[in-house]
Amino acid sequence: MDEAEKNVEMWKVKKLIKSLQQARGNGTSIISLVIPPKGQIPLIQKMLTEEYGTASNIKSRVNRLSVLSAITSTQQKLKQFTNVPKNGLVVYCGEVLTDEGKEKKLTIAFEPFKPINTSLYLCDNKFHVEALAELLESDDRYGFIVMDGNGALFGALSGNTREIIHKFTVDLPKKHGRGGQSALRFSRLRDEKRHNYVRKVAETAVQCFITNDKVNVQGLVLAGSADFKTELSKSEMFDLRLQQKIIKIVDISYGGENGFNQAIELSAEALSNVKFIQEKKLITQYFDEISMDTGKFCYGIEDTLKALDLGACETIIVWEGLEEVRYTLKNSEGDEIIKIVNPNKKGDDLLIDKDGSELEIVSDMPFLEWLAENYKNYGATVEFVTDRSSEGAQFCRGFGGIGALLRYKVNFEQLMSDDDDEFYSDSD
Repeated sequence: MDEAEKNVEMWKVKKLIKSLQQARGNGTSIISLVIPPKGQIPLIQKMLTEEYGTASNIKSRVNRLSVLSAITSTQQKLKQFTNVPKNGLVVYCGEVLTDEGKEKKLTIAFEPFKPINTSLYLCDNKFHVEALAELLESDDRYGFIVMDGNGALFGALSGNTREIIHKFTVDLPKKHGRGGQSALRFSRLRDEKRHNYVRKVAETAVQCFITNDKVNVQGLVLAGSADFKTELSKSEMFDLRLQQKIIKIVDISYGGENGFNQAIELSAEALSNVKFIQEKKLITQYFDEISMDTGKFCYGIEDTLKALDLGACETIIVWEGLEEVRYTLKNSEGDEIIKIVNPNKKGDDLLIDKDGSELEIVSDMPFLEWLAENYKNYGATVEFVTDRSSEGAQFCRGFGGIGALLRYKVNFEQLMSDDDDEFYSDSD
């Protein structure tokens, strides 16, 4: 799964978490079940059968029936799976209360986009989504070089897992007060040993963090108690590819493993900002296309969808908070009409065609959901952005939260008259 696909899957999980967190059941009628990749369906079914027997003794009739119903629905859902998928299985099942106060049965079962190493079974009045939230934590790999006067340590951090790749010790001569003619000689020997130490660190860094001529980490943190780290970052001996990946240089009190742990704590903010920086770069690239007037860009839902139909979209940039809904409607002649409407501005004109005739709703779904399901059919990639950076906020306010980088120049004015009758949006 490439980075763009993973981002779409993460957006889907975020959306699911949000809707599940808002759902509430009547009594303990909601089941949250998480099965790790090596779990076995028959064992889970056996456990649910035992739970069913225990739940039969619940005194409250209403509560008993709702719990038994949820367990039965979960068992039925599990029958659709012969084995646990390679990334594990997540099942949410139970009766939730709707806004109108009515009860609605909800059953969701899916394989997460990456392995879920948690085992969970809970019967409660709410869905437990902590395991899903953990999936959204970044699993990008970051490299650490910790160097001081006693030696160097090379480590990597991925999610909440840290590993020590390599370490070595060094015996550097200390400064001393011997005077006379020997002072220069001692100073020269000292500088030479320091130089060789920096060279060794630079060479080892290449072995640790470059595989098949590609940097294998998302970013690099240099840490140390003396000025070795700064020396390394500016040294010509340090590989240029690794120099470009430096995201933070931190001062730490000790070297070795303790220094590694301290470096992780001190660089936490920089690591969480890497996604933020990538987002800023993408939107800046989009703004550059506009300022240079290359014509290889578009903005707004209408133009983006036209470019998508032409196969011209290379990267669609869309705000993850876009609320528009995509309606499929039919006119009296049976022709299909697509309307993208902001739900806060939806009026009676939704069901009125441009010629004044009435339209019938065939289906409706959130526009972002439709885009996440269908973008691959058009040979495009989708990047979800936030409005937390100044560039992101400008993109959302000034360009309606959706736009695209195009493969080639498209004349939208010419397209305007061609299919104006078949699609129009009311997203302003």
